[in-house]
Amino acid sequence: MTTPTSAADRRRECITWAVAEAPHPRERESGDRYVFQPCAHGVLIAAVDGMGHGAEAAAAAKTATATLEAHADESPIALLLRCHEELKGTRGAVITTAFIDLDDHTLTWLGVGNVEAMLFHGGHHAIAKPERALLRNGILGYRLPSIRAEVLPLKPLDTLVIVTDGIEPDFGDGLIVRDDLQAAANHILARHHNGADDALVIVARYQGGECERPKA
Repeated sequence: MTTPTSAADRRRECITWAVAEAPHPRERESGDRYVFQPCAHGVLIAAVDGMGHGAEAAAAAKTATATLEAHADESPIALLLRCHEELKGTRGAVITTAFIDLDDHTLTWLGVGNVEAMLFHGGHHAIAKPERALLRNGILGYRLPSIRAEVLPLKPLDTLVIVTDGIEPDFGDGLIVRDDLQAAANHILARHHNGADDALVIVARYQGGECERPKA
């Protein structure tokens, strides 16, 4: 007997994702962390880079990711404000978040610091230049800039890539993300890790499917 698939499970299948990561060459623990947290209306995806590297950077990143996961259903701006408060007294962190709304078929993203995010339209058939998240200079826990979220429409096979600053900034030049997202994340890490910091790559694809069906 086959167990029925719940609506929540079907909605989660609208997004496939993969992560590749590596610590600083002289550290055992990475100060870069990620979040993939389903909630009521979609999925929160985030990359967190604790300042510096080593144990203190990892502790700051863990504080931020725990905060993001516990409050993933809050608005993106409210989430970063909450992280700013929780990170006071730590090394601080830079964070980029991307919320995929499975009801509205939109991506809402914003970032403080140098965690790059790019949205490639149309999967591996894309020929247009990707869109880039607007990042604000600052460090959560220390210096909070004025922040503003951007909302983008999503179509099936749109692909989100988020990287921390251990990845060289030209990682997106000529990038084509095919069906194997883990291979894509591994490729970016292997080819573009600068070796001077922790590095993290998130690749997430909006598949559509159940999300594209009109509501009854």
